[in-house]
Amino acid sequence: MSSSSGSGFSTLKWQIALGLGAVGAVGLIYWYQKSGQNQTLRSSKEIQKQVEESSFQQAQRHKLEGNEMFKRGKYDEAISSYNKAIEIIPEEYKTDLATYYQNRAAAYEQLKKWSAVISDCQKAIELNNRYEKALYRRAKAYEMLKDYENALDDVTTVCLLQNFGNQKSLLMADRVLKGLGKKNAVEAMKTRISVIPSKNFIKTYFASYPDDPVYKKLLETSDPLGQGELKGFLKAKLAYATEKYDQVIPACTEELNFSEAESIYKIEALGLRASFYFLTGQFKESLDDISSIIDSEVASSSIKVNALIKRTSIYMQTDRVQDCMKDFEAATILGPNISDIYHHRGQVMLLLEKTEEARRDFQKAVDLNPNFPIAVVQKCYTDFRHATQCQDVGLLMSTLKEFREAVAKFPSCPETYILFAQVQTERQEFQEAEELYKKAIDIDPSNATVYVHQGLLLLQWKGEIENAVQLMRQAINVDEKCEFAYETLGTVEVQRGNLLVAIDLFNKAIKLARSEMEMVHLFSLRDAAASQLKVASRIGIDSSFSFMKGAD
Repeated sequence: MSSSSGSGFSTLKWQIALGLGAVGAVGLIYWYQKSGQNQTLRSSKEIQKQVEESSFQQAQRHKLEGNEMFKRGKYDEAISSYNKAIEIIPEEYKTDLATYYQNRAAAYEQLKKWSAVISDCQKAIELNNRYEKALYRRAKAYEMLKDYENALDDVTTVCLLQNFGNQKSLLMADRVLKGLGKKNAVEAMKTRISVIPSKNFIKTYFASYPDDPVYKKLLETSDPLGQGELKGFLKAKLAYATEKYDQVIPACTEELNFSEAESIYKIEALGLRASFYFLTGQFKESLDDISSIIDSEVASSSIKVNALIKRTSIYMQTDRVQDCMKDFEAATILGPNISDIYHHRGQVMLLLEKTEEARRDFQKAVDLNPNFPIAVVQKCYTDFRHATQCQDVGLLMSTLKEFREAVAKFPSCPETYILFAQVQTERQEFQEAEELYKKAIDIDPSNATVYVHQGLLLLQWKGEIENAVQLMRQAINVDEKCEFAYETLGTVEVQRGNLLVAIDLFNKAIKLARSEMEMVHLFSLRDAAASQLKVASRIGIDSSFSFMKGAD
C-alpha cells in the first residue's frame, strides 16, 4: 500500500511535468522541495518555542514556590527555588530574570548575607538599570556594611527616579548622608588648617559676652598702649584693637611664658587665648586654657563664670549636652547675678527646642542687664516662637510690640533689625522685612549675613532667583570668610541644577568650618550634590530636582 502510493505520486508528478514542459517541471520540483524544508523549519521553531515556553513556565513555578517559602520565613528554601528559576529561564526573558535575582537578594537580606545581597542586586540592575527595588535593597546592604559612598549613589538614583517624592527613600538618603558626612568630617578634622574668622564674626562673638572681664579689659584705654615696647597680653590687646587677630594667640602665649614676677596678666592671657582658640576651631587647646582658669586659685569668680560659659559652647559644638548643662549650673551657683549665664543658656535651650526654659532664661538675662540689646531681642524672638507654637494671639501681639520697642531703644544694633525681619518674613510681612534688612545693612554694611537673609527673603517673597544669588555673592564679596553665604548660595545652586558650582561653594564652606559638627552638615550637602551629579549623568535623568526640594 505504501509502495503503490509512492509510485502513484511519482507518476502524477511526471505527468504534470510533461503537461507543463521541462522548465515548469523543474520549477515545481523546486517548489515542492522548498515547501518541505519550510515545513520542517516551522516545525523546528515551534518545537523550540514550546520548549522555551515550558522552561519559562517552570521558572515561573519555581519563582512562585520561592515567594511562598519567603512568606513562610523559610529563606534557604526560597533561595533554592530562586536558584532553579534562574538556571532554567531562557536568556531573553531579562525582566523576569532581574526579578528572580532581586527576590533572591531579598531572601539573602533576611539572612543578613549582605555581600550576597549586593551581588544579586548588581545582576538585577545590570538587566534593568532603573530597577528601584534592587537599587534600594543594594543601598540598604551597602549601608549595613558602612559603605556609605555606594549606598548614597544607589539611594540617590532611587530618589531621582521617584522625583524625590518618597519619604522612605528621603529618610534613608538623609541617614546615609549623615554617616558619610561623619566619616568625611573625622578625616578632614585630622588635617584641618585653623582659620581666623572674619572681623565681623569675631566682634559679634565678643559682644555676646558683655560681662566678660577679659573683654572689658580689651576695651579699656587706661593701659599704656603705644608707650614703649609692648609685650604679652598688652601686645595681644593692641592686636585686637587694630584687628590684627592672627597676632593675638602668639602674644598671649608670650605672656604665659613670663615668670610670675614678670607677668600680671596670666589669667587674662589664658582667657583671651582660650577665646581665639575657640574662634579658630582649636577646641582641645581652648578647653585646656579654660580648665586652667576654672581650676585656678587666683582667678576671680567673674572670670571663672565666663570660663564656664565658654566651655559650654565647646561642649555644644562637640555634642556633649549633659556636660554643657552641668557647667551652666555651676556658673549659676558661682555668679547667680551674671546675665551672660542666662543669655547663653537661653540660646542653648532654644536650640534644643525647650522654649519655656529658654523664655525664662532670656527674661532673667534682660532683668539683670536691660541695656543688652542682643538679650532683649533674643527674648522677643523666643516669645514669638512660643506664641506661634501655642497659637497664643495675645502673646504674639505683645511680642511684636516689644520688637518695635527694641528697635527704637537700640537703633544702632543690627541684630534687632535682623531678628525682627526674620519674624516678619515668617509672618509674610515681606515689605517690612525688606525695610528692616536694609536698615541693618545701613548700620553695618560689613555684616555679610544680612545680605544672605535679604536674598532668602527675595526668594520666598518674589521668587527672584537671580537677584537673590546676586545678594549672596555680594555677601561673599563683603566677607570672603562668611561660611553661611557659601552654604546658602550652594543650596540655591543645587536647586537651580548648577551642581558643579554648588559643590565648589560647599567645599569653600568646609574649609571655614570650625567643628566636626559643622563639617558633618556641610559634607552632607556637598556629597548629596556630587552623588546627584554622578547619578543623573549615568542614567540620563534631569538633575534639576534635589534633596532640598524633596525635603520641602
